[in-house]
Amino acid sequence: MKVGIPKERRAFEARVAATPDSIKRMKPLGLSFAVEAGAGLSAAIPDQAFVDAGAEIVADTASLLAQSDILLKVGRPLTAAENGGTAELAGLKQGAVVVSQLDPYRNKEQVASLAAQGLTAFAMELVPRITRAQAMDVLSSQANLAGYKAVIDAAEQFGRAFPMMMTAAGTVAPAKVLVMGAGVAGLQAIATARRLGAVVSATDVRLAAKEQVESLGATFVFVDDEEARQAETSGGYAKEMSDAYKAKQAALIAETIKKMDVVICTALIPGRPAPRLVSDAMVASMKPGSVVIDLAVENGGNCEGSAVGQIVQAHGVKIVGYANVPSRLAVDASALYARNLAEFLKLIVAKDGTLSIDPADEIIKGSLLTREGQIVHPNFAT
Repeated sequence: MKVGIPKERRAFEARVAATPDSIKRMKPLGLSFAVEAGAGLSAAIPDQAFVDAGAEIVADTASLLAQSDILLKVGRPLTAAENGGTAELAGLKQGAVVVSQLDPYRNKEQVASLAAQGLTAFAMELVPRITRAQAMDVLSSQANLAGYKAVIDAAEQFGRAFPMMMTAAGTVAPAKVLVMGAGVAGLQAIATARRLGAVVSATDVRLAAKEQVESLGATFVFVDDEEARQAETSGGYAKEMSDAYKAKQAALIAETIKKMDVVICTALIPGRPAPRLVSDAMVASMKPGSVVIDLAVENGGNCEGSAVGQIVQAHGVKIVGYANVPSRLAVDASALYARNLAEFLKLIVAKDGTLSIDPADEIIKGSLLTREGQIVHPNFAT
């Protein structure tokens, strides 16, 4: 079977779904590899590096799709409406396997079209967060980098230093940073801000996050009640909270945020719009020159006023809404994502190089969207 790696064409996307290293890791599966010309250039991987790893370079997307049995992608394929009338995967043969981040909750019509095309589609963001699947967890690998980059972006936009500095001319006070959401991205943001010398606080609806936050040297800001003690799903994600809890949380954050120089928003709920955590009134209460980084901007945003791909000035505060933050570290993000996919392929490809998809396997069951012309995932089947 041949694995195809196309060039990503979606806006703000600089990553690639395979690297020379990941191709070498997949070679023992008996697969061959074709890479579209220029697919890795934005991630600092020249075509020759893929050739040296044993892949062939294909001149264009159409030729790549025509010969691919398995297609590895980073982002959701472009639909016909997004791609000038022709769906990005229109030339892919019936029965081919697509492994990608497909954002199915927000694109249910595309899930149906993948089924209608006869494709076997796996959504990598739906891989369950279980021990056996840790090496395939694309959400964690990419969120980890996003949390780091959020702090670096904040430091760039902030007009002051992060650490305390004592000089003959006077003392520079350390920056005060609030991280909202203590998942993978939030914890990395806490660690990075601490390394830069900031005084860090963090908030999360899950009481279980308290120990992790404090172990990184940050102060935990939390509304402790019975609902909060039930605020984590079996998969480790935050649940949607009641309006009453949200009101209590908002009051606590409103008092906390006034003292902050930098706020980093990382809160996401799978399948739902991002929760609104920072209101315009809260932004107005911050000191002039403060910075808000909204990592959830593409899902509706945690901060009122944030805009995808823009830096918005509001009340003297910069609200930064960079799109696709992992892609801003394309080299490392591609390397980690490609390893995630390489590990996933070991699950669906037998040692003789043929497909071996076990629908009873917990990882397969959680991530398989379409197969044999049907939508098979229970969350999307109609």
